[in-house]
Amino acid sequence: MLGLILLLPAVLAAQANSLTSKEVNEGWVLLFDGKSLFGWHAHGGAQWRVADEAILADGGESGWLRSGGVFGDFLLRCEFRTSAKGNSGLFVRSAKEGQPHVTGYEVQIWNDHPKFPTGSLVNHVATPKKAALRGERWNSFEIRAEGDQYTISLNGKKVLEAKEGKSAAGHIGLQFNKENKIEFRNIKLKPLGLRPIFDGKTLRGWRKVDTPRAKEPPVWSVQNGALHVEKGPGQLETESTYDNFVLQMVIRTNPRDANHHPNSGVFLRGEASSFWSGYESQIRNEYKEGDPTKPVDFGTGAIYHYQPARKIVAKDGEFFLKTVSASGRHFNIWINGYLVTDWEDPHPEGMEVRKKQAKLTAGPISLQAHDPTTNLDFKDIRLAALGR
Repeated sequence: MLGLILLLPAVLAAQANSLTSKEVNEGWVLLFDGKSLFGWHAHGGAQWRVADEAILADGGESGWLRSGGVFGDFLLRCEFRTSAKGNSGLFVRSAKEGQPHVTGYEVQIWNDHPKFPTGSLVNHVATPKKAALRGERWNSFEIRAEGDQYTISLNGKKVLEAKEGKSAAGHIGLQFNKENKIEFRNIKLKPLGLRPIFDGKTLRGWRKVDTPRAKEPPVWSVQNGALHVEKGPGQLETESTYDNFVLQMVIRTNPRDANHHPNSGVFLRGEASSFWSGYESQIRNEYKEGDPTKPVDFGTGAIYHYQPARKIVAKDGEFFLKTVSASGRHFNIWINGYLVTDWEDPHPEGMEVRKKQAKLTAGPISLQAHDPTTNLDFKDIRLAALGR
């Protein structure tokens, strides 16, 4: 469990398409915000839309809707509704290209399939016949994927345990089969298998990278289990390098007054010992005109220079959770479980992100000390590499 303290309303259960403070503390992220298809990408001829706080398809040709983010090990929860004769599916660990049930796995939604009824891994492992969806009512799936182990529950009852090793990571997908209306909501995911890359006690595994132009180099220390930094500019980077991964960390900006919004960032796939290189996931909790959808300087969770955050979610002086899924050219970033960035780098492959080159090779993860007013804390920094 993440050691995260959030100043959020204490609620016992989440509203539709939202997370409780407990779920945020545990590292859950929303794949659907209840209002838009932000973060989803359509394949095929299905007509996907949002209606009554659900993702709906009831027209067009067959197709699927793919999450931008890629995940390896996870716990996935989702609700769906269709008729008793409905035919759909939920894809896990599927590739962007090709047939998703072939590149990954399809969790069946179809009571009448002669061999693979609802809850099965289609063409792999069938469920007992007693596992059936409830027609025209909301049903729930819980899917746990850890390594080659799969556990599937339908409406709170475990219906399948299987061992399958075809795909280690991929997208989440929603299926529409022509003339079979389907709705999905409350789609949320908790990344599993993340390992600490900061021990909470020392700077072991990290190195400082300073710049000659700094009048006051940053001061890095460990305080109360967090990496604390003041002053700058400079950076602290991992000695290890990473290319495709899911990263979670807890961050707090410490403003000196109400008009101060500490500026920082998390650099991804940089060059070792190179100052502020790679992709920068921005940290700045400031917005214009009292509107959180108008971030200043791209905003917390943005890919700096390339895609602004669609909303400022975090607040200065409060710990918040940042989650990053980085796979190839694609980046998804959540703040407190809310997706703020969904971006694919369109540039030719190269080594210098600032020169509009897509850097796909591994590099360190760096924490930025931006300027003399820098004052931040980073803790619970955990990462899971994404397999192929």
